[in-house]
Amino acid sequence: MISTASFPGRPAPVAVRVDDWGWRYAGRRAWAARGLTLAIEPGERVLLLGASGAGKSTLLAGLAGVLGGDDDGETEGALLLDGGRPTDSRGRAGLLLQDPDAQVILARVGDDVAFACENLGIPRQEIWRRVSESLAAVGLDLPPDRPTSRLSGGQKQRLALAGLLAMRPGLLLLDEPTANLDPEGVLEVRDAVSAAVASTGATLVVVEHRVSVWRDLVDRVIVLDADGGVLADGAPDRVLADSAGRLRAAGVWLPESRVPAATAVGAGAPLLTARGLQVGRGPGISRRRSARAVARAAERARALALPLRVDTALAEGEAIALTGRNGVGKSTLALTLGGLLAPLAGDVAAEPALAGDAVPEPSRWRSTELLTRIGSVFQNPEHQFVASTVRDELAAGPRALRLPDRETATRVDELLERLGLSALAAANPFTLSGGQKRRLSVATALATRPRLLVLDEPTFGQDATTWLGLVRMIGELRAEGHAIVAATHDAEFVEAVGATELRLEAAEVAA
Repeated sequence: MISTASFPGRPAPVAVRVDDWGWRYAGRRAWAARGLTLAIEPGERVLLLGASGAGKSTLLAGLAGVLGGDDDGETEGALLLDGGRPTDSRGRAGLLLQDPDAQVILARVGDDVAFACENLGIPRQEIWRRVSESLAAVGLDLPPDRPTSRLSGGQKQRLALAGLLAMRPGLLLLDEPTANLDPEGVLEVRDAVSAAVASTGATLVVVEHRVSVWRDLVDRVIVLDADGGVLADGAPDRVLADSAGRLRAAGVWLPESRVPAATAVGAGAPLLTARGLQVGRGPGISRRRSARAVARAAERARALALPLRVDTALAEGEAIALTGRNGVGKSTLALTLGGLLAPLAGDVAAEPALAGDAVPEPSRWRSTELLTRIGSVFQNPEHQFVASTVRDELAAGPRALRLPDRETATRVDELLERLGLSALAAANPFTLSGGQKRRLSVATALATRPRLLVLDEPTFGQDATTWLGLVRMIGELRAEGHAIVAATHDAEFVEAVGATELRLEAAEVAA
């Protein structure tokens, strides 16, 4: 339930001016954004669209004053908030980032929401009233002392939004705020933003690839051109009509976009089986040896396990989609099936077609055994980056397997081309856009050609073109006999890849 309470202390809405502005990250040849000129009037509500890598996130970071100084990159032109530089207007703009983990600062939910208010010098009594209102507004029904380390990615996104609402900024900058949320959470956050801007009058700029969620809330749509500048700007109905087809060619998700039909793929040899599986972040019991140790581990497992029980099987060519509300355990189950977490109870067993000569339980495999059998793509792409260039990132896995240099180079070149990353081969992975980081993380898992691919939110940050590319690639992998497990909220992705849905249900979100 979304709170309809007003937000006292109405801030003055911010005017935004962008004059031939651009930004290039240090060490990059290409500009992340360039030639941008636009004006946003106080109180306007703007939906910012564009292809993956067009500079949307960079623009928002610039408006929030967090891009950094001369050591971090090169800038040209001007960004102004109410006529002043963003770095001189801290507190006037609030930025919600793509990465939920990057925004969590303190150990407890209430303290995290209060953090920005404390830095702005707001009286203590007012701060905690705002904390309660903001948590209710985003539908995050958690006690203030709940550890932030136990929140799911979607819950962390709501937590970050609550922290912004508590600040009462005059400019609200949202970078894909619903990308990691379940369908119910998407509506809750959209309604929370609507209530906040209606009550405060704040200027709103929101970046999303999917238009339908925000179309009725905004009064203007601006589309950035991947080659620099603005591709389209105007009222939503006029811009989204796209009579010339420019937006579709640029990869913008339009309301009438259709989901491609899935290609039927027959199942091959069995790969993985889960029976009576319970998962959680505590220690597993599979490696315990003494009866007393097993008993202690089992007792702790019952206390730590998420309130769900999983029985499933996966064969060559099959795809399973893990769906359900935020916090129900999708990511934890994906890590367990991928051999990166041991079960708290029950069993995960690899069948001979996957295990080969290894022991059946994937969580007991060495890293080199996992590389060629199960590839995992984390919810946060940055958590698996280990190199300073995109090319070296893709080569890390094959090099760990001691493949010949020529074979490694061939695999890397194929993946760069397949996932639209060739122009970024020399770039630092951490300077890529959110969508580009996601494609790179998928590519790194594919570089060692595992039989089973486990993906956590694989379509996060993708425009229509790159989304379709991922769907086609997964279809090709299935046809080649690879199996897919995907934790996702993207119902269209589930339909397009022809995955069997395994919906996780729980009476409550585990602490």
